Amino acid sequence: MSMDFNFFMNDVVRQARQEIGAAGYTELTTSEEVEQALAKEGTTLVMVNSVCGCAGGIARPAAAHAVHYDKRPDHLVTVFAGQDKEATEKARSYFTGYPPSSPSFALLKDGKLCTMVERHEIEGHDPMQVVNKLQNAFEEYCEEM
Repeated sequence: MSMDFNFFMNDVVRQARQEIGAAGYTELTTSEEVEQALAKEGTTLVMVNSVCGCAGGIARPAAAHAVHYDKRPDHLVTVFAGQDKEATEKARSYFTGYPPSSPSFALLKDGKLCTMVERHEIEGHDPMQVVNKLQNAFEEYCEEM
């Protein structure tokens, strides 16, 4: 039974990774990759991915659609909560003042946190509501592409 569950979970994780990668996000799996990515100049959107239903049904679709906008982050990256623990912990160390939350989004500029969209702003919401929250943040902090 547990082997079937592990196989199922590995499939769910693989699909979740593929979805966000196909949306143009670079996966960060180590703390060093997170440091390098968040040290880049400009704006960076970090999507904290997870296997929960609200990640698959709301957050990942919102992540994919939000970036089709005149103003958007310079860099799109993702860490996977519960999978890439070291990378997720390092990314969260940049999210000053916010408790760990997954799924979630953090928008940083030159490595400094601008704003967050936390799980409670995702779970129970429509993907378009999350897209709107993200695009409002892009409007405020990002340059036109």
